[in-house]
Amino acid sequence: MPSSWSSRREVSPENSRLLIERAHEELVGGNAGDARLGDVRPLVRESWRRSLALLVGAEGAPALDLSEDELEAYRSAHPLAGAMEMVRALLAPDADSGVIVAVGDAAGRLLWVEGDRHVRALTGDMGFVAGADWSERSVGTSAPGTALALDRSVQIHGAEHFNRLVQPWSCTAAPLHDPETRRLVGVIDVTGGADAATPQAQLLVDATARAIEGELLVARLRARAAAPAAPAPVRRAPVRAPERSVLRVLGRDRALLEVAGDTGESVTELSARHAEILLMLAVHRQGLSSERLSELVYGEEAEGTLRPEMVRLRKALERTAPHLVPTSRPYRLPVDLETDAHQVVSLLDRGAHRVALAAYRGRVLPESVAPGVEEFRDSVRGALREALLAEASADVLLAYADTDDGADDAEALRLALSMLPARSPKRAGVVARLERLDA
Repeated sequence: MPSSWSSRREVSPENSRLLIERAHEELVGGNAGDARLGDVRPLVRESWRRSLALLVGAEGAPALDLSEDELEAYRSAHPLAGAMEMVRALLAPDADSGVIVAVGDAAGRLLWVEGDRHVRALTGDMGFVAGADWSERSVGTSAPGTALALDRSVQIHGAEHFNRLVQPWSCTAAPLHDPETRRLVGVIDVTGGADAATPQAQLLVDATARAIEGELLVARLRARAAAPAAPAPVRRAPVRAPERSVLRVLGRDRALLEVAGDTGESVTELSARHAEILLMLAVHRQGLSSERLSELVYGEEAEGTLRPEMVRLRKALERTAPHLVPTSRPYRLPVDLETDAHQVVSLLDRGAHRVALAAYRGRVLPESVAPGVEEFRDSVRGALREALLAEASADVLLAYADTDDGADDAEALRLALSMLPARSPKRAGVVARLERLDA
């Protein structure tokens, strides 16, 4: 990022923040005819109305469309992957630049989010992380989503965002096109304080977008020149989409196995024992010996119990998810099985603390006394707590304190209290809770 970035503050939003906030409240509250809406920029006003029509909530985190493995595979094959070095060279998001740079696909899913570490930690709380959906249909008015919706560069200032959680930030974004077909291939965005939405910022983002499109064309022409003559096309059988499975174990004693593929979707409720076995195989992807799996599931119980249970599990999976039927010696799943608990840990690793907390539906198989489940349950709870105490905002910490896991966590409450402004109306409630815990 150029060193003069933070000094360019020539333009601010056309209307005061208070006026825009009041207009937003009227529209969200159902008063679409309020006169104050006439003072909001037409581009923003129309985007707000699209957001309402799409039933976007005025608060809440965006959907995480891509798991960690899916994200890595998808972006490595994306046409914009080869342009990332150019993005870094032109925008150079330094560690203390005060801004972050994001590159997303044509659907509005963020693929790369880089830049100021402090800003990334704060914006991660609202779900501005790689893999998240930042289209208008997901979060409403924002620079990346609205730029894709309008197919033009866009700046959104603070309170102009539809989602209240995003209103502390300003951003500039420009769409990216295929240099030959001109179809949308993605979007580039700069997010930060007011400096991220100046005329100079828009010039820089637009110029970067054009440079990326030029680089895509040059790379394509070089590839064509180096490629040998193409052989005659070979007819191939259609490739069947792989099954995608998720084991939902958070806050549930009887896990749900969700399977989606080209043949449709299915949801199966598992017995408590089958849930424990399948979870252990999902956690230990390298496989487990019969003795070790028995220890993780049964603990000190008599040997010989596992084999008949595995037979019953295999028969159940053959009907609902044949691609997950375990192999033997060692017991191992033939494909990776994603769990909602692993998704929470992945969100924490990306800095999306608010999204991770919302996805944490409760403890892993809470009534299970299987040693392996208890160990995994404690590891997930510990990872969530440690990440929130280390990096989360006061609002996220208070939300954590409202969960079963955080209700008696005096350390989390004291940390939230230290982060709240001196005149925050939330301070009295936090002090009262701490006094009850200390009594």
